Amino acid sequence: MISNQVLQNTLDGLKDISRTDFCILDTDGKLLASTDAEYEVNPEDIQAFVNSPADSQLMKGSQYIKISDDYQLEYVLVVEGEDDSSYLVGKLAAFQLQNLIVAYKERFDKDSFIKNLLLDNLLLVDIYNRAKKLHIEADVRRVVMILEMNQEKDRNSVETIKSLFGGKSKNFITAVDEKSLIVVKELEEEETYEDVDQLAQSMLESLNLEQEDDTHIMAYGTIVNELKEVSRSYKEARMALDVGKIFFADKRVIAYSSLGIGRLIYQLPIPLCKMFIKEIFDGKSPDDFDEETLVTIDKFFENSLNVSETSRQLYIHRNTLVYRLDKLQKSTGLDLRVFEDAITFKIALMVVRYMKYMETLEY
Repeated sequence: MISNQVLQNTLDGLKDISRTDFCILDTDGKLLASTDAEYEVNPEDIQAFVNSPADSQLMKGSQYIKISDDYQLEYVLVVEGEDDSSYLVGKLAAFQLQNLIVAYKERFDKDSFIKNLLLDNLLLVDIYNRAKKLHIEADVRRVVMILEMNQEKDRNSVETIKSLFGGKSKNFITAVDEKSLIVVKELEEEETYEDVDQLAQSMLESLNLEQEDDTHIMAYGTIVNELKEVSRSYKEARMALDVGKIFFADKRVIAYSSLGIGRLIYQLPIPLCKMFIKEIFDGKSPDDFDEETLVTIDKFFENSLNVSETSRQLYIHRNTLVYRLDKLQKSTGLDLRVFEDAITFKIALMVVRYMKYMETLEY
């Protein structure tokens, strides 16, 4: 559970303080860490000590001390020396290592709890009972943020994200797949969605110091006030990622609250979408329109159906734009100069884009 490097660093620190050599082994007698490269321990001595009922024992000039986790023997600590001071130093070292096991176990348990919380794998009563045991506050404001990368996440990205939070235990960073990191961020009472958005931008900027291309997308859900609602914020952030890819491809930070009509379209069944498109375009598809027509449509919507401004930005005569709109009306039956027809056409374009995205997921 604890890495050998962490064990080694701990023993090195203990030696600096006590001027005593230590080594730690597993229950099979395999050496895990040692402060003296030449110090040797007989595996048979370890086995004999492991099988004995004693918690500590003096053998061959060294103190042997058992280190357990919930009554399960995990390690054997060997301390050089046979006097009382060596025994005292050994017990202090064992106490330090025991606390290290507890801390790492709690950290692991918290990560497991947060994952199950996000995925809705816990009963309501279990959420509050386990949160209490893990010292996680239930009634505080939180928001779930998801960082998605186009390639498998690397260790540098993980460490960069962790560094932004300064190691605060009130925030949780975990993952449920290979390409995304999930941050459950605790918020102060005065923090708003604007603050969350700024934090998301800061996270992306920090990552891009190490990335040559924009391979990261950040999405976040709504702010919730109770621990049981964290899974809802996570689902919203997931939806924001998908909807953002479909309708907001130019954005790198997407908030669930800003998805607008795209959120509704995303939840439509595909058969209903096909029926709608067939009714609007009479079997045709916006893909059948030439590039000139598509550019005209986009610019017309961009300028809020203003004919004069659209023709100016397209560098064409007003009458040319009117001709293109009349031509589009004849082929579709929709006059984009009429607000109701424009809304119908805009929604239809978004539905087509959604259907294309869903087709890519099927392959």
